[in-house]
This record gives sequence, structure tokens and C-alpha cells, in this order.
Amino acid sequence: MTPGKRLMDIVLALVLVVLLCVPAALVALAVLAQDGRPVLYPSKRMKAPGQSFTLWKFRTMSNAARDASVSGAYKQSRITATGRFLRQKRLDELPQLWNILRGDMSFVGPRPPLPRFVRLCPEIYREVLKNRPGVTGLATLVFHKREERLLGQCHTQEETDAVYIRRCVPAKAKIDLIWARNRSLCYDMALIAATVRRVFASGR
Repeated sequence: MTPGKRLMDIVLALVLVVLLCVPAALVALAVLAQDGRPVLYPSKRMKAPGQSFTLWKFRTMSNAARDASVSGAYKQSRITATGRFLRQKRLDELPQLWNILRGDMSFVGPRPPLPRFVRLCPEIYREVLKNRPGVTGLATLVFHKREERLLGQCHTQEETDAVYIRRCVPAKAKIDLIWARNRSLCYDMALIAATVRRVFASGR
């Protein structure tokens, strides 16, 4: 990560912490009131081959849903009513500002994968994870709807993982590497702006 990109991450994260501290507190209270404890959900992710970190989100699923896997149709019944709204508006990802300030993540980059997918696809992630994972990125914007459709047809964890590895991981990696070859601070800001527009447009 270049010093300029890291500086942008720190400054933008601190600004958002100040601006979003009240909304984040309201989200936390809503999760606590509607779904109980815990309010936050920790997920082990990879920021580089052999380097893991704990990614934090507001909890969006029932306490019984503890399996670490991508979301297929079999998980839909476990998403709480509050969680469905938080996911739609990406408010569940607000705690990742802490991950950005710690240096685990950037605002823009490939989404941080689960450890087992890195073990299963080492060649792909050896290239992808040369770049710091991000909250959003080109692959997130371009492939997210396609991924939702593919995984939405899967009704077991095994089927979901197989489809994700075969049809999502290679496609997302290609897109992430296109971003990596063309990355710049202006490009990152454009992707952040596109993500914000999509969040505000969702649900209309």
C-alpha cells in the first residue's frame, strides 16, 4: 500500500468515525433491542497469504448461525429483520472503520476472503492478496449482483462453497486484478463514490 493511499484511508476513516458515531450507536442499540447480544460479529479473514485478522460487523444473523461461509439461500432464514435492513444499506459494515484504522483493510481493495478459500485457491489469492483487502472495490461493484444470483440458488453449505469456488472466486479475482493494474487515488475515490450512490439507491 502506498503512503498516499494509507493516508487517505486514515483521514477518511477518522472523518467518518466522527460523522457516523451517532448512527452507529443507533444501529448498535437497534441490534441489541431487536436481536439481543452479541451486537458485533467477528469473522476471521485473510489480509495476505498466511496473515489473518478479525473483521468486525454488526450481527445480522441469529446466534445459531455460526458457520463461517459465504451466504447462500440456505442462510436466508437465519437473517434477522434488522439484519436484512442493515445488509441492504451496508450499515452492518460500519465497524470495519476500526479495521481500516488498524491497517487490516483499506476502503478500496478486494474483499477479504475466508481462510478456507485461501487454502483451496492458493494461486488465485497469492495474486489477489498482494493488495490490501477493502470494504468495497471494483469486483464488489461489478460482480455483487451476479454473485447474489448464483449463491441464491444454492441450498446447502457444500453447494454454496462449490459454486463460489468455481464461478465466483476466479471471476472476482480477474476484476480485482484489473483494478490493481490501474489503481490510483482518483480511481479509488471514484469507486467509493459509486459505492455510496449504490447504497443510497438500494431499496428505492
